[in-house]
Amino acid sequence: MNNTPQDMPVIVAGGGIGGLAAALALVRQGYTVTVLEQAPEIGEIGAGIQLGPNAFHAFDALGVGNKARSRAVYTDCMVMHDAVDESLVGRIETGEPFRQRFGNPYAVIHRAEVHLSLLEGAQESGRVSFHTSVRVQRIEQDEANKTVTAIDHNGKRWTGQALIGADGGKSVVREQYVNDTPRVTGHVVYRAVVDKVDFPENLRWNAASLWAGPKCHLVHYPLRGGEQYNVVVTFHSRQQEQWGVTDGSKEEVESYFQGISPKARRLIELPKSWKRWATADREPIGNWVFGRATLLGDAAHPTTQYMAQGACMAMEDAVTLGEALKACDHDWDSALQLYQHHRVARTARIVLSGREMGRLYHAAGVERLVRNALWKGRSQERFYDAIEWLYGWNVGNCLQQG
Repeated sequence: MNNTPQDMPVIVAGGGIGGLAAALALVRQGYTVTVLEQAPEIGEIGAGIQLGPNAFHAFDALGVGNKARSRAVYTDCMVMHDAVDESLVGRIETGEPFRQRFGNPYAVIHRAEVHLSLLEGAQESGRVSFHTSVRVQRIEQDEANKTVTAIDHNGKRWTGQALIGADGGKSVVREQYVNDTPRVTGHVVYRAVVDKVDFPENLRWNAASLWAGPKCHLVHYPLRGGEQYNVVVTFHSRQQEQWGVTDGSKEEVESYFQGISPKARRLIELPKSWKRWATADREPIGNWVFGRATLLGDAAHPTTQYMAQGACMAMEDAVTLGEALKACDHDWDSALQLYQHHRVARTARIVLSGREMGRLYHAAGVERLVRNALWKGRSQERFYDAIEWLYGWNVGNCLQQG
């Protein structure tokens, strides 16, 4: 073993959910961490996200389970309706039998509250230093001394015993070592948060709710103790899209939802302002490790939103990295290979399943009829069996999968 946790910090590129989770996982294994964030402050944009039981297992392993639990809204079910005729397509109960099966609840939460829970944990550790307005531009490695250096836009050098590239879907670390092209989906996502008082009473369900329509779908669920509701609409764009976030327009949204029922369509009339995401993913890759540098979260496996697992997978990555370091007695070379071995197939399954789920949600014509018939008469146990691979993950088995 060439380095002990105390020798020098680990550099984490990115201060989002993945970066903070990585920092916490490393701190819990005895490391000090330097987080480099390109934004002027450590924060998170976005709206609501869904948390499966696997996310709560990760929160607990990172030491912030109580913080996250206190901010989450616990749903009674996940439900899908047909947005054309309002028929029920499928319903998965997430009450006590679900919790018993998977050891944790299903919940929804504002993305900023996930980030805040992780940030508080990192700050309270006293072992994480944060540096904002730092744009990493390239990585250098010294194989003889087993160090990695991130060079920022001002030429400043940040050296550590390893580097975790948690710098998002447009990762600079990935660009340097992989240099692959993103796959722009043509699917556009609009997200907004609506106050309870403005949200229709007949849709105030304590559920992660999805309305599936032809080449489009809508999602809503409560946030912040039910005082707000998350509203997300997705559609297939008529134009050539470029991956990124811009301000949206109500007129554009309305133009894509002409053929759906009034009950579902009411959702798009509620927000006062929208954020517009033109989405992309990347083809899964089998190698995330480049010397003493590795990828984590969206930098490793950017995916579409259809599996509602982006943040969950980043936290799983972080926990697995920490457990791999412990299992390999802090030998970074062995630990990074072990981490990669147990994450590549699982996260690739999320990316590929997301593509299929998008097709399922947006089915039209006869495909829509097939979709609507898929889960008729299915018992809750059969639903739970089908999602065991996803929600059955925990810190105890994270080095047994893959």
